[in-house]
Parts: sequence; structure tokens; C-alpha cells
Amino acid sequence: MSAATNAVDRSRARPVDALLAWGGRNAWAVGLLGFLVVLLAFTKTIQPSYGASAIQGLAISVLPLVLATVAQAIVVISGGIDLSIGSIMALTSVVAASQMKGQGEEFGVAVVLAVLLLGILIGAINGSLVVLTRVPDIVVTLAMSFVWAGCALLVLKSPGGGSSDWLKELIKGPLVSEWVPRAAVVLIIVVALVWIPLRRVRLGLSIYAIGSDRLAAFRSGVSVGRTKVIAYALMGLFAALGGISLTASTGIGTPVPGPYTLLSVAAVVLGGVSLAGGRGGVFGPIVAVVILQLIRTDMTFLSVDPNLAVVAQGLILIGVVMVGSLIQLRRSRT
Repeated sequence: MSAATNAVDRSRARPVDALLAWGGRNAWAVGLLGFLVVLLAFTKTIQPSYGASAIQGLAISVLPLVLATVAQAIVVISGGIDLSIGSIMALTSVVAASQMKGQGEEFGVAVVLAVLLLGILIGAINGSLVVLTRVPDIVVTLAMSFVWAGCALLVLKSPGGGSSDWLKELIKGPLVSEWVPRAAVVLIIVVALVWIPLRRVRLGLSIYAIGSDRLAAFRSGVSVGRTKVIAYALMGLFAALGGISLTASTGIGTPVPGPYTLLSVAAVVLGGVSLAGGRGGVFGPIVAVVILQLIRTDMTFLSVDPNLAVVAQGLILIGVVMVGSLIQLRRSRT
């Protein structure tokens, strides 16, 4: 009987041990989550009416940037950076909007799948150019941002097009409970379907390896060039998802790139991903996006000048990054 009891206790302890181990590996992300809880409490204090409907609106508003941030995180972990994410989102958004307008559900599903393939292709092109030319990622992707932005303007010269009703309903409103936004559930499912398997297979380990030490990865048998291209292709997939979410949330396509590129870099850094590559995940950056959006919301509630709010947001970001750097420096010395 005691042996059976011990076995049950061990089976119960395993999830707890796994959770504690994950928390130890992702201490920075856990700290951000704690800060987010405090920030939500502060938001509720200064705006008592902030409730379930506001949470649903928050989930929809951050969805495009969260997907852009996941896209950026994958590339940064691989040791690169992509400054064309905003342009890719604009291009995929206008392609989706221009093709879905006035069409039925089945055609809309086909358009979404085609746009996702387009995003993968665009990402692979970016990655291939980086690998083949050996020009720094920042230069190649900056140049390609103009190319993709120009292509977006060729598709739609001004905001227009439309979105299928099923796509709008997919992210709007609650699911199960008014406190569970559809947009958040969709985000969790999409990211989990790609990221969790990726972390457990050789490809995911290779992405981390080339970001940590490209030469060591090569000597270990990793195809650095192929892995780099795949990382950029995954970036294109999530950027396309971000573009589709833009079309779904606004109901139209906008050919002008938003601030998603630089904000995604900021969220990646704030989320604990090293710009040197090889370290980090997607949980921290996702939480960072919500924090950045809530800070702007709170400043609006406090009637802070919008321009000053942007300055304050930048100063907060610098402060957090400096704290993170000091923590890493102290760890390296111990």
C-alpha cells in the first residue's frame, strides 16, 4: 500500500517539478508575468470599469504584434534579425483582403492557406538572400522591407478589400467564458502547434545552436545555411499570420506597414531573448507585448500626452533591458 501511495505521490510531483524547472529556466519571463499581474491590478484601480470586454479588446489589439514578435523571436534566436516583418504583414494583409472581399467561406479558407504559403515563401527568400550573399541580416532585411512594401502598394494603393465573416468571428468575442477571449485562444493554439513541436525536434535545437555558436553548430553536423533559411521561413509564416489577423481585426487590408517591425524587436528584447542569439523563447516576448500595450492604455487613462507616453514607454524599455543586462553580468561573474 505504501509503495502504491509513493507512486501516486511521485506522479503528482512530476508536473509540479516540471513547472518549477520551467520557471527556473525562464525566470525573466516569470518575472514579467508577475509584473503583468501587478499592471492589470493597477489598470483596474485607475479604471474600475476595465473588465471582460476590455480584456477581449486587448487580446484583439495585441494579436498582430504578438504574432510579429513570435516571428522576430525565431529569427533572433537563430542569430539574425528581420527588419521587413512590418512590410511582410502589410503585403499578406492586402493580398488576403483583396482576394477575400465578397467571396464565400470556402474560398476564404483557400485564400488564408495561400497567404500562409506566401509568407513562408517570402521568409525563405529573405533567408536565402542572407545565406547566399553573406551580407548581414539587418542590411538584407532592411532592403527587402522596401521590396515587400512596394509589392503591397502594387496590390492595393490605399486601404481596402475585405475580410470573410468567419475570419472576423474567429478572433472576436469570448469563448466559453467572457474572460476568455477568442483571440487569446487562437493565439495559444497557433503558437503551441508550431513552437512546442519545434522545441522538441532536431530543427529547433539546430536553430538555437546556430544562434549560440555557428561554428560549433557546423562542426556538430548542423546545416547552418538550411537551418537559417528554415528559421526565416517560420518567421514568414508567423508574419503572414500577423497580416491575416490585421485583416480580420480591421476588416480591410492596409498597404502601409505599421510599427510592427521595431515594436517586435523591442518586445523580443524585453521578453528576454538575447540579440546575440541562442537564448530565449516566445513566452516572455508574448507577455512583453501585453505589458507594452497595457502601459500605453494606462497612460491614456491617466490623460498623459500621447507623445510623452511614447517617450515614457521607450525609457521603461531601456530601464528593463539595463536591469536584465546587469543580472546576466552578475550571473556570468558568479
